[in-house]
Amino acid sequence: MLPREITEKNEELLFCEYAFFSKDTQGRKRSDEKCKLRTEFQRDRDRIIHCNSFRRLKHKTQVFLSPAGDHYRTRLTHTLEVAQIARTISRALRLNEDLTEAIALGHDLGHTPFGHAGERILNELSPGGFHHYEQSLRVVDFIEKDGKGLDLTYEVRDGILKHTNQTALTREGCIVRIADVIAYINHDIDDSVRGNIITEADIPKSITDVLGHSKSERITNLVSAVIDGGAETISIKDDEISKAFETLHRFMFDSVYTNPKCKSEETKAQAMIAELYKHFSAHIEKLPALYMNLAYQFGIDQAVCDYIAGMTDVYATQVFEDIFVPKGWQYFN
Repeated sequence: MLPREITEKNEELLFCEYAFFSKDTQGRKRSDEKCKLRTEFQRDRDRIIHCNSFRRLKHKTQVFLSPAGDHYRTRLTHTLEVAQIARTISRALRLNEDLTEAIALGHDLGHTPFGHAGERILNELSPGGFHHYEQSLRVVDFIEKDGKGLDLTYEVRDGILKHTNQTALTREGCIVRIADVIAYINHDIDDSVRGNIITEADIPKSITDVLGHSKSERITNLVSAVIDGGAETISIKDDEISKAFETLHRFMFDSVYTNPKCKSEETKAQAMIAELYKHFSAHIEKLPALYMNLAYQFGIDQAVCDYIAGMTDVYATQVFEDIFVPKGWQYFN
């Protein structure tokens, strides 16, 4: 028996009735011979980890734009924290941990430079709108591997698309959606304390008395509440913890996400992205070959959004400077 077949047999022994079994996948868009070693969802995880878009996440903003410090989160470290939390929940509920991990690792591949500020301005500029979860699916379907895409399974693609505001087909996809919120709320608190935006003491006592007084306590209590809710419906069924979590979410929006101190540079970043959008929309010939091909397939607007969304913070700034910032004339006699 092949190692993959042994793993699939083990799934039947270990998983609960609500798990999605690897052998039951609806498959890929392109016919592909099965791997001898890995299940289909393990292959998806590996394809995501090895793709260019995943590596670029290390230079994309999470909350703080280009923070001067080594320990602030980036979009990549956020993704890894989501995967860790989601895997913990999935394993405890005896669901498919490989499927959960693949969705988690791919969920933010389409995020723009400069975090949600970049997403908002592209959404305003693009006639068709722009949402990072839809862009993440475009990345794995049409952009990666020089336009060939990663050819992921239907279930992983579904979980990536629906990780923000829809109900995924699988329980594993639903886990990633809630793990995403648990991760970003708690690591954003950590970064905000490090950046002197708030202190732990600023968090209302009504929240800390329920969820805990540290990042570790809060994550443990929230993850435990999801696990206690069971695998049939992935949610926090404990009313006290659920209400405290909602209150914490509102506290973060009021104190951090809309705080002028940590959002002071967003207007500049959005202006820069807007100029790049206008420039490439008017000069499609300046796009790299991959995005020229995408323009012929999906239209100029979509191709320009594809190109800009794929940029890191540093690369977007560099491209802007190359186009719009005059360089001093250098002459050596």
